[in-house]
Amino acid sequence: MDHMLRNEENLLSKIATNDGHGENSAYFDGWKAYDADPYHPTKNPNGVIQMGLAENQLAFDLVQEWVRNNPKASICTAEGVDDFKDIAIYQDYHGLPEFRNAVARFMGRVRGNRVRFDPDRIVMSGGATGAQETLAFCLADPGDAFLVPTPYYPGNDRDLTWRTGVRLLHVVCESSNDFKITRHALESAYNKAQEANIRVKGLLLNNPSNPLGTVLDREALTDSLAFTNDKNIHLICDEIYSATVFSQPDFISIAEIAQENVNCRRDMIHIVYSLSKDLGFPGFRVGVVYSYNDTVVNCARKMSSFGLVSTQTQRLIALMLSDDVFVDKFLSESVKRLGTRHGFLSRGLAQVGIGSLNSNAGLYCWMDLRRLLKEPTFEAEMELWRVIINEVKLNVSPGASFHCSEPGWFRVCFANMDDETMRVALGRIHKFVAQKKGGEASSRRQCRRSKLEISLSFRRLDEIMSPHHSPMSSPMVRART
Repeated sequence: MDHMLRNEENLLSKIATNDGHGENSAYFDGWKAYDADPYHPTKNPNGVIQMGLAENQLAFDLVQEWVRNNPKASICTAEGVDDFKDIAIYQDYHGLPEFRNAVARFMGRVRGNRVRFDPDRIVMSGGATGAQETLAFCLADPGDAFLVPTPYYPGNDRDLTWRTGVRLLHVVCESSNDFKITRHALESAYNKAQEANIRVKGLLLNNPSNPLGTVLDREALTDSLAFTNDKNIHLICDEIYSATVFSQPDFISIAEIAQENVNCRRDMIHIVYSLSKDLGFPGFRVGVVYSYNDTVVNCARKMSSFGLVSTQTQRLIALMLSDDVFVDKFLSESVKRLGTRHGFLSRGLAQVGIGSLNSNAGLYCWMDLRRLLKEPTFEAEMELWRVIINEVKLNVSPGASFHCSEPGWFRVCFANMDDETMRVALGRIHKFVAQKKGGEASSRRQCRRSKLEISLSFRRLDEIMSPHHSPMSSPMVRART
């Protein structure tokens, strides 16, 4: 058997036979556990609840309403079929002009119209995944490296490195200052790379942060830009969660910082964007590279032929994002619902003494379970995670899979489920913590109290939310009924 495997490895490429896909991690193992035993309120009430998926489903009813009211937006309807041929035939991979114009306007609107984006610098890609890889190909050679502050999205290990041969070097951030990026941490990571004779080609920032749910302030962005300018390296800003900021402080784009700093190297600044999180359209695979560098734009546009957005999708998105009334309503209602759900989850965790990082963006909480670890090690974190997956039946993602420097942190997603599923998930958490606190008698009392607290909390939540704007009627439930 070993001989056969070795022979197969000789016949196939290194990409096909290595583990650069990054899926050998607890982050993806949690998804597999959910897929093998998915929760359903009636058919599988003891199944695993998916809290590892950063998906924005809380305002889908608004999108569905727009689609119903605009049947001509699709070429697959009686109203839109007259445009079928023009959209279905070959299109230039620059993208439909109306699509690039609409995306550029939308990006500006999300940023409070404080900065304008040039449609001619919009390059399409197959989601943010394709955008990240395209930039990596444009900016670095195999063996070169990007600096990335920790903790960071596990998919970066696949998106930026697997096929490009580029490396990611950690800028270690710590809980003592809420995981904020410091110039000292940046310099330390850069110097280590220099000592190891690794060429650093850029710094990758995720703003708002996944998994922290925090935004970078003006000082952090300005310092990061100054750092990259000093080192003559690129600055890549992944801003795919820019319209999920539900409370102060406001989101600040690197585009605004570049606009204010007239002496900075704008041709070294690049933005990754997508509609997967802000609008909740990951299935549409609408990603964007926006670069201030003409050569990068030209090269990325040629590369985009490997991951184009279908013209049918481009047309639909162009019409939707050109509807100013819809966009304004969607953006305001979406962040309102995200804030309500975030507050509900964080309060529910606090009721049993579980803290989370103070955050104001994204589709998740950065949950602090350090006090539940048997010892402050990543081995203990994995042991706790296995209990949460296998016994509590919740797919939450352990901090180690985000390269967090400290054990005991977990990312918990809250926007991919309906109210009732969230109620069940919190009930399981409360019961688990109660059992950890003491004996069976104490556990039963805590559980009854938890159920009462959850019931009262959701009653308050129901009072806050209009019955006509319940986050959703659970597409996941509908798909399995």
